[in-house]
Amino acid sequence: MTIGSFFSSLKFWGTSQQEPQRGRMQEIDLGVHTIKSHGGRVASKHKHDWIILVILIAIEIGLNLISPFYRYVGKDMMTDLKYPFKDNTVPVWSVPVYAVLLPILVFVCFYLKRTCVYDLHHSILGLLFSVLITGVITDSIKVATGRPRPNFYWRCFPDGKELYDALGGVICHGKSGEVKEGHKSFPSGHTSWSFAGLTFLSLYLSGKIKAFNGEGHVAKLCLVIFPLLAACLVGISRVDDYWHHWQDVFAGALIGSLVAAFCYRQFYPNPYHEEGWGPYAYFKAAQERGVPMTSQNGDALRTMSLQMDSTSLENMESGTSTAPR
Repeated sequence: MTIGSFFSSLKFWGTSQQEPQRGRMQEIDLGVHTIKSHGGRVASKHKHDWIILVILIAIEIGLNLISPFYRYVGKDMMTDLKYPFKDNTVPVWSVPVYAVLLPILVFVCFYLKRTCVYDLHHSILGLLFSVLITGVITDSIKVATGRPRPNFYWRCFPDGKELYDALGGVICHGKSGEVKEGHKSFPSGHTSWSFAGLTFLSLYLSGKIKAFNGEGHVAKLCLVIFPLLAACLVGISRVDDYWHHWQDVFAGALIGSLVAAFCYRQFYPNPYHEEGWGPYAYFKAAQERGVPMTSQNGDALRTMSLQMDSTSLENMESGTSTAPR
């Protein structure tokens, strides 16, 4: 999957009149794969993915414990780093709530409606991969870069009394924890986590409600855009609070969005696809059960369709050549 194909939804909007019927055919098998009947089997099949998640959590914890690179900060640089040291508008504890728990709550609601354990498992797994991979990338860059925050001056000199070494570098006498955190400006963790979780949720919703089925329901589009707007506002708050430069927020949004898109596509078709409402695993299971489907992402079905079209064309040509003149 390339980035170009992911965002080329316009050419798929001209769907045929038979799409609603195909959608109904595809969903007739819902309710068969429940947590009780298939949950253990699905989790066991992806046990290595869950192990990787645990490793990512350990790496993320480690990155938060180690000290960042203490970049040289001179006296002449302090002019741009003297913004007020304010509290966070969006508290750190709230980020996992709206970026992880809220999407999971939405996933559970869809499970209660459709009772598809593949959808529930893969949505949660994809979301966790999205936020954790984003977290590891973000914090790795933070630690390696060590860019000072806009409010670094008051972290370094909380009493306003400046102290510099012979080379003009700062000698901080503020709290060690605040000085350490003051060197973690680039990129914004709040923003990257927000976009990782809420972009995944936006993609999930757009597939579930078939926002890009060509019927022109703008209300569906508004519902899809809302999580992205919330992530944008979080990023703006980081600049307003003087905890980040605008470049930090832009980079965080880019990292979170791209990781979310790639993680989503590991488990689901593109949202504008006629089968975008369900995970690949569901369609594979439904195909094995003999449920009639029209799957563009199934190689076998595509091959059969091409063979049937070729045979029909040959028959038509044959009939034309033997017809009496």
